[in-house]
Amino acid sequence: MNVQVLSDQVLLNNYLSGDRNAISRLIERHSRRVRDYINMMVKDRDVAEDIFQETFIKAVRVIDEGRYTDNGKFLSWILRIAHNQVIDHFRAQRQSKAVTESEAGYDVLGTLRFAERTVEDSMVSDQIERDVRALVELLPAEQREVVMLRYFSGLSFKDIAEQTEVSINTALGRMRYALINLRRMIKEKNLVLS
Repeated sequence: MNVQVLSDQVLLNNYLSGDRNAISRLIERHSRRVRDYINMMVKDRDVAEDIFQETFIKAVRVIDEGRYTDNGKFLSWILRIAHNQVIDHFRAQRQSKAVTESEAGYDVLGTLRFAERTVEDSMVSDQIERDVRALVELLPAEQREVVMLRYFSGLSFKDIAEQTEVSINTALGRMRYALINLRRMIKEKNLVLS
């Protein structure tokens, strides 16, 4: 008999039927994507690890209570839980102090990596990053969220739509308006981003 990869639904059914190892396999299958997403949003490994643990604890609790409805989108569901845990974390922080976008992990140019950067390159890059971060901060919340999920988390528009519980067209529209607004602000402020 060929060994084949069990689907998420089969693993869930096995878990609910008493196979406690099935949930571990399911968590392991999706742990990297969930951990990467949380790390990108939080930028603090210890906090990210706590949120990662809380995400799966909450997921298992929902499954155990029989409240999870499988629609073939387990990864999207678990990423939505992670997203909500990240938001809860920042809300809790905001109650104790104001959180800057940098602290919240919204690193606009964080994906840029240079093999050898001169001091001048570093200064220019840091200034561009501060300028873009400030502009993204000025976007309406819905537009800012789509920009973050697309560029910082690398999610597809389909995943963004599922995570934010809107249609793909709405997610695309929010991105379009975010980019229009960013271009307008760059022009108004005469910023040079290169």
